[in-house]
Amino acid sequence: MAPAASDDQVYRVVSTAVDAGFYHATNPDVATAGIDAVSHYCANGWREGRDPCPWFSTAAYLQANPDVAAADINPLFHYLIVGRDEGRLARPSDRTPEVVAVAHEDVAPAVLEPSHGHFGDFHAPPEVLALAATGFDAGFYLGANTDVAASGTDPLEHFLNMGWHEGRDPSMGFSLRDYLEMYPDVAASGENPLLHFLEKGKSQGRAPKRSLGFRYDIIMGLRSMDERLKDAARYASRVRPAPVTTLKAALGETRTGLKDLHLTFSHDNFMANLGGVQLCLQREAAHLADRGLDHLNLFPTAFSPAVLAPGQTGLVGVLLNSRLVGHFTTADVVEVLAAIPGGERSLAIHSLLGHAPDAVLEVIAAAGLTAGYFWVHDFASLCTGYTLLRNDVAHCGAPAPDSAACGICIHGQHRMIQVRAHEQLFKALDLIAVAPSQAAMDTWKAGWTYPHAGEIVHPNARLVARKPPRRVARGTDRPFRFAFVGMPAGHKGWPLFREVVIRYAGDPRYQFLHLGSRTEPGLALDFHQVSVSPTRPLAMLETLEALEVDAAMVWSICNETFSLTAYEAIAAGAALITGTDSGNVAALARDGGHGLVLTEAELMAQIETGALLKLARGRRRPQLYDLAYSALTVDLLPERQP
Repeated sequence: MAPAASDDQVYRVVSTAVDAGFYHATNPDVATAGIDAVSHYCANGWREGRDPCPWFSTAAYLQANPDVAAADINPLFHYLIVGRDEGRLARPSDRTPEVVAVAHEDVAPAVLEPSHGHFGDFHAPPEVLALAATGFDAGFYLGANTDVAASGTDPLEHFLNMGWHEGRDPSMGFSLRDYLEMYPDVAASGENPLLHFLEKGKSQGRAPKRSLGFRYDIIMGLRSMDERLKDAARYASRVRPAPVTTLKAALGETRTGLKDLHLTFSHDNFMANLGGVQLCLQREAAHLADRGLDHLNLFPTAFSPAVLAPGQTGLVGVLLNSRLVGHFTTADVVEVLAAIPGGERSLAIHSLLGHAPDAVLEVIAAAGLTAGYFWVHDFASLCTGYTLLRNDVAHCGAPAPDSAACGICIHGQHRMIQVRAHEQLFKALDLIAVAPSQAAMDTWKAGWTYPHAGEIVHPNARLVARKPPRRVARGTDRPFRFAFVGMPAGHKGWPLFREVVIRYAGDPRYQFLHLGSRTEPGLALDFHQVSVSPTRPLAMLETLEALEVDAAMVWSICNETFSLTAYEAIAAGAALITGTDSGNVAALARDGGHGLVLTEAELMAQIETGALLKLARGRRRPQLYDLAYSALTVDLLPERQP
């Protein structure tokens, strides 16, 4: 979703794309009234379904993206700010000045002529093509715009014809959005930003894009907690409760009729969403099935970055033995549980996010439970910023809630509600805190002051030396293989890796790779699509080993409680390269001697000088490992009585 913006900000962004001639030609009432096209579109036009330019259909965008429509956001603003980066498509307008003219014959012909010509008919002269080609990367453009590639259109012609109007960047090194925001005179002129830069801007010392670092980009895109919570409430409001009879009927397919039960709470449907924690919960569920226990998991109907505030209620999704039964009121769940006599029962709270603390306690009481395990998968018990990143960019260490640091953070205002909700839980129940790493436990204890029943460090996986022991064979004469592993996101350090690739793409010493479910097009790297799943739990490890990756970059800027990716890289024989703020990843690299913990400047220096080459597999000859996965809470439960 687009960040909250003032009317002036919306106007400035939208003004870079609205075609005033087209708008007046297709909306003669606006032209006759002498109203500025941009002002009209921003104020009323988009809500009336009017199209701002030939290449953008307002109605089609809102129909294809109901979340944008529900959020009441100017669709063109959304597309230009975030939509195109998310892969959302802009459809061309089906309105033309000629068609409108038939219905408005009383309007002067001069008003009906668009100011920028017909987009589909424009062909750049040879001298313009030659100039643009010097700053245009066709491979990047086609990779970033699969619709253009599929159409067979010449990419440079497309960019000059309409692509720049749609906000499509011509290369990795040039940002249309940055250039127009930094130089409003160019935006006001209506010139193609790339052509302006190549013809005049470069010699004037203008920059092709911002170079303030990826943390600046994150801050620029920050959304307030109020906005995030409104989104969650809006999505949750669309879900209707199933009748309690549906839940009662599902008991007929259970293992024990819920008599012997493991009750869990999580932040989302772990069977429908893919991620590290979700895969861990799937393993826990599989081991519960092996034990013959019923497993009842409750999750909020929409992901929320916070617990529900006092007085708020919401539906909960119900997974019964890993099958989604439906969404129910808490009262319905309490009614069902209270009617069943208890047997062998246990409790694990994996997350309180999105839940109402009072409702959680009611469900737990109905199950006859007073004790259980509280998992520190993240730091949501300390703050709504559950990664402990101040304004989502810098590790904060969970200072006192009334500190000045919290006063300047978007999470500060909501933090006390979050902390008090978790205190309420620990006060009512005997909870043992379980963390997947010592680093996570240390961080949690430093910020948590409320008494608890105990502490356990229980890793999600362990490195197990292969039998017979195996080491990597001595090296081969090839470039150093440096891979980024995982999702290409800012908080995972992707922008830093991208900078490395751009800067050293032509260096024969290095070969860059990306292993993950998706990548960013246009970079000089080898992408290998890898998706870990319950049916392919070793997909990442096996791919890292098969590609003989020398070093894997796992550069989280947040304090990771546990990184399975880091363990997979080490098990496959790759050296771990990480930053100083990565929590468990840094501890693993440093304390286990499995890699390097560096600052951004130190990483660049290691690559520039070639010091990183010392970590080549053949020179290190690392031990290869297997991974032994935990069953999470099941490992902590007493043996089941026959």
